[in-house]
Amino acid sequence: MPFIPHTEKDIQKMLSTIGAQSVDDLFDEIPSHLRAKSLEGVPEGLSEMEMIRLMSERADQDGGALCFIGAGAYEHHIPAAVWDVATRGEFLTAYTPYQAEASQGTLQLIYEFQSMMCELTGMDVSNASLYDGASGLAEAVLMSIRANRKSKSKKVLFAGSVHPLYKKVVNDIVRNQGIEIDFLAIDYQNLTTDHSSLNDFSDNDYAALVIPQPNFMGSLEDVNTLTDWAHENNMLVIGVVNPMSLALIAPPGEWGENGADIAVGEGQPLGIPLASGGPYFGFICCKQKIVRQMPGRIIGRTVDLDGKEGFTLTLQAREQHIRRSKATSNICTNQGLAVTAATIFMTMLGFEGLSRVASACHHNAGLLVDKLQAVEGVKVRTSTSYFHEFVLEMDVDIHFVLEAMAEDGVLAGFDLSTHDANLKNCLLVCVTEVKTESDLEIFKQSLVRALDKGER
Repeated sequence: MPFIPHTEKDIQKMLSTIGAQSVDDLFDEIPSHLRAKSLEGVPEGLSEMEMIRLMSERADQDGGALCFIGAGAYEHHIPAAVWDVATRGEFLTAYTPYQAEASQGTLQLIYEFQSMMCELTGMDVSNASLYDGASGLAEAVLMSIRANRKSKSKKVLFAGSVHPLYKKVVNDIVRNQGIEIDFLAIDYQNLTTDHSSLNDFSDNDYAALVIPQPNFMGSLEDVNTLTDWAHENNMLVIGVVNPMSLALIAPPGEWGENGADIAVGEGQPLGIPLASGGPYFGFICCKQKIVRQMPGRIIGRTVDLDGKEGFTLTLQAREQHIRRSKATSNICTNQGLAVTAATIFMTMLGFEGLSRVASACHHNAGLLVDKLQAVEGVKVRTSTSYFHEFVLEMDVDIHFVLEAMAEDGVLAGFDLSTHDANLKNCLLVCVTEVKTESDLEIFKQSLVRALDKGER
């Protein structure tokens, strides 16, 4: 889509027509204390030539290295047909079905996506996607406040092992609505939730408990115990899940006696490539009984008067469709392209294909763990069950190790101490199905060289 800016003459002509002296006059109703100040750290604009040169240099930085960084964004093989189909004109230029009846193809695709997400998560209903997993969790928190009629507070309890950036995004979105967030402690021995901390929150009024599976450190939580405890204390349960892992482990709908109430997560593993921070898309699913509190859109399948199958916007409680104050959310969806690719990806692989990918991820991670057990100066901190991510602790400065391995062309992992001082010199390493035996050996040898150079 071309961007053609207005000339100064165009701007003055428009201002003259409406009787305004300047563009700033159009915003004179906004009080000065609410206006954005200057943006520190934002550089001056670049010419087209300079911009293309800069982005080319940055793109080159991403190429060639073996990547073992996960932490919420994962490298998976994407069949070539996925984006060949997704970038066809019919899909590439479609956004969101405002004229629903004229968008039968788009509606059917979203319906198929929702059906697959319900199957994967074990939930009753799925919406038509959100910006990303983090903002999706914020929407789930807001949803739980509305849906839990037994709770009189505006408080939500988080497992401490939730992704730290998810915590930050949720706080940024909900804090101005008077919603408080408390955290369960982390058991640093097992890198999971400390169940003894549950006693500190029993019989307290919380709308929901947020449980990650797997958690930020790759470990698998005892979701059955946590889910049942939350329900016994009149909390809804929000599961934050990696969709790829659900091909191997129990889905949120089967947690505990009655299952989680809401499932949310990042859909990037389902056919979306790593691309320096995007695009991503979030998904959110729930039980039927709280469906009217779900944000976004839900596509339904029906028949017309002639008995022909058709698709329609069944639930659309967004501000475009009803009074803004009555909308469950005004967040925009990401269903136009990212969800199209994810739907094609899941269709091509099927449940068996997803299971094979998930199994290969787990298997490869186990192989690397085995290789590193005997490396002097390295301790595998992950002692419980995990899914394709695990934690290593070094007896040298982790920053030196990361820099030394990067010089070898190996992006070794994520420095956990940047978010948790209790995990000093701890590295979160991710292994997916794309890594070969040779790749794992390269990681090991690069790590050994880095440790030999470091001061212990």
